[in-house]
Amino acid sequence: MPAGVNDVSDVATSRRKDAHLDLCATGDVVPAGNATLFDDVHLVHCALPELSLEELSLRASLFGKQLQAPVLITGMTGGSQRAGEVNRQLAEVAERFGVAFGVGSQRAMAERPELTSTFAVRDVAPTTVLIGNVGIVQARQLGADGVRRLMDAIGADAIAVHLNPGQELTQPEGDRDFRQGYATLSTLAKHLGDRLLVKETGCGISPAVARRLVEIGVRTVDVSGSGGTSWVRVEQLRATGVAQEVGAQFSGWGIPTAAAVASVRRVVGSKATVIASGGIRHGLDVAKALALGADVAGLALPLFRAQQQGGVAGAAQAMEVILAGLKQALLLCGARDVPTLRSQPRVLTGTLKDWLTALPPDEPANGWR
Repeated sequence: MPAGVNDVSDVATSRRKDAHLDLCATGDVVPAGNATLFDDVHLVHCALPELSLEELSLRASLFGKQLQAPVLITGMTGGSQRAGEVNRQLAEVAERFGVAFGVGSQRAMAERPELTSTFAVRDVAPTTVLIGNVGIVQARQLGADGVRRLMDAIGADAIAVHLNPGQELTQPEGDRDFRQGYATLSTLAKHLGDRLLVKETGCGISPAVARRLVEIGVRTVDVSGSGGTSWVRVEQLRATGVAQEVGAQFSGWGIPTAAAVASVRRVVGSKATVIASGGIRHGLDVAKALALGADVAGLALPLFRAQQQGGVAGAAQAMEVILAGLKQALLLCGARDVPTLRSQPRVLTGTLKDWLTALPPDEPANGWR
């Protein structure tokens, strides 16, 4: 057990997870005015696609495994009995459709090993890509061996190290020291190799940070941009006093997902796998993310809310709609598969063009020259 962990903080972590679920199930967790900027991405219609819907292929690969579609159910939860049920039901859907699945932060599991069962889904998802999850501050404390143990304990194919300073600063009990992040990730990259994923949590990854991550050995990046669930907003809704007031100012903070995807791909080229998440809600969003350069697109809130309303059947129906929308987008672009979609013309307009102009690929990351 990590130094400084006690029963009070352990229980508090589990209660916080359930509070997060309550807010995400019904709360106003997407700030007004936030936008992914996918509305500024226009795929060009092909009136004569010369394709049959049945011959389209959505196949993709991630962490050495084949996916039936380039979709990831992104890590949301774990650490309580309710969270465990959410994980199991959504993992079952991921297995059924051949898409990837991620668990939420395993911090609670590191603090209380008896909570491992709330993250363990291999029995319902034996073959699909499974991704563990730990925060950068906890990864620094646990070290490479500790992070590997979290991954191996649930039979994960990889582990996501999440970056969330915006959320932590708004969370009353959150972390305040974010130093040694690159050093921590460099060590993990050496020990875990291609099994390491670095992701944001709704505020986006800039091209400068992405370049630095690739240079220290990271090979998979989830940009997790703004425009969807704001974890700053989630914590603001839990907070009081100063934290609540400041959180309100920053609940819309971040790089819009479309801008993050396009600018990060421009910087990393073929050196890294790029996952697009943050506000992706349907198949057309997935198609636009792929067209901008993502290898895989991640969704969370629409599937979680479908699961809360209808269990496995509800989440499965939501996934079926997402994949049907993605297939329709491919056919209407005249694309037989995802690589062909990326080569098709697209038009970028409005605020997205402004963002891409303002995110030069040679901008240095903070603290790095």
